[in-house]
Amino acid sequence: MNRQGNGMHDAVAAAPAVAAATRPLYWSVRRELWEYRSIYLAPLILAGVALLGFLIASIGRALTTSDLVQRRTVLEEPLSFATALILGAAFVVGMIYCMEALHAERRDRSILFWKSLPVSDLTVVLSKASIPFIVLPVVSFAITVATQFIMLVLGTLVLAGSSMDVSALWAHASLFRESMGLLYHLVTVHILWYAPIYTWMLLISAWARRATFLWVALPPAALCIIERFVFRTHHILALLEYRFSGPKEFDMSMSGDAAGHMVHSNLVGFLISPGLWIGLLLAVAFLAAAVRLRRCQGPI
Repeated sequence: MNRQGNGMHDAVAAAPAVAAATRPLYWSVRRELWEYRSIYLAPLILAGVALLGFLIASIGRALTTSDLVQRRTVLEEPLSFATALILGAAFVVGMIYCMEALHAERRDRSILFWKSLPVSDLTVVLSKASIPFIVLPVVSFAITVATQFIMLVLGTLVLAGSSMDVSALWAHASLFRESMGLLYHLVTVHILWYAPIYTWMLLISAWARRATFLWVALPPAALCIIERFVFRTHHILALLEYRFSGPKEFDMSMSGDAAGHMVHSNLVGFLISPGLWIGLLLAVAFLAAAVRLRRCQGPI
């Protein structure tokens, strides 16, 4: 009984310590959301653009055709377009954010204020890394699902006005199936596969004194040019294209009757791919270097 009582007492005593340790990280992430509103505004704006295009173009085309099957097809097409638009915006915002995250605080000299607070450099860098790895995927997932749902509701109203069975639209464009495929894509590609891209930009943001975009692109471009003129090959360029385009041979959408089997088999292939683990090791190294650089870098 005494041992059990001591164990419960230790657990209760450790809870405030864990909360105190995570509170600086939580407020650091909140600070990033306050300072960089484009994190959620850019996907929201493009979702609005997609909905406006759906209202003007797709519904207009659907109402002009008398073929009910063609009408349903026209209403389903914008779903994938809206998804690609929002995810593309999230990827671009993530790259721009990473290139500015650690450089901006040195440029505006706010680093002197933040370093006066009892927040470690590791906590600051992790809070900034959480934006492309956690916040942006969650935001883009929620906005994409909401946009698809609104499109399906509007399409349902159009089909219902045409006395057409709306269940075919919801069955063919299954929101749950699309959401699971979107979640699979975000985790495998936007979080795991793009990890070295984001962390490389964070590293340059912590190091460069000016022109972060130039320093982000210059080393890879220089290596590609040197390889092309010296060895007459383009392996580095192919590697960069492979990294930016995503693991296409593993990232298949969840569609068809064998959707679960397709995702499972591709997930296994993705998890055992050397490109994934090499990229994650590079991401950890880039993050560690960014933490060390922020510790020793001063204002610009």
